[in-house]
Amino acid sequence: MAGLGRLYQDGEIIFRQGETGNCMYVVQDGTVEAIAESNGEEVVLRTLGKNDFFGEMALFEKDVRTATIRAVGPARVLTIDRRNFLRGVVEDPSLAMRMVKTMSHRIRDLTGRLARYENTASLGET
Repeated sequence: MAGLGRLYQDGEIIFRQGETGNCMYVVQDGTVEAIAESNGEEVVLRTLGKNDFFGEMALFEKDVRTATIRAVGPARVLTIDRRNFLRGVVEDPSLAMRMVKTMSHRIRDLTGRLARYENTASLGET
């Protein structure tokens, strides 16, 4: 596991839901999971592997993190701040399109999950 990023150990938290952020991350090697915490329970939203990114919303808005990210086994993760991200987009504009495409897939996935949850919840009320 060589690389520029930081090596996180199994179970180590990269950031927590509710923290403020100013950078995004790219998984260089290994696996991390995105976890939502609600009413003291954890729900795994997705598992991310090599070349996946997370925390990108911090580059566009000054708000808190919407999930906790935790290493699953050893994981090397690269941090990218806004300045370096913008430099990367100038050098390779397709980077922005790939990011938008990934974010679109995530929104579609979460919308589908929400619809299934609401359907299940309404069935439980009868």
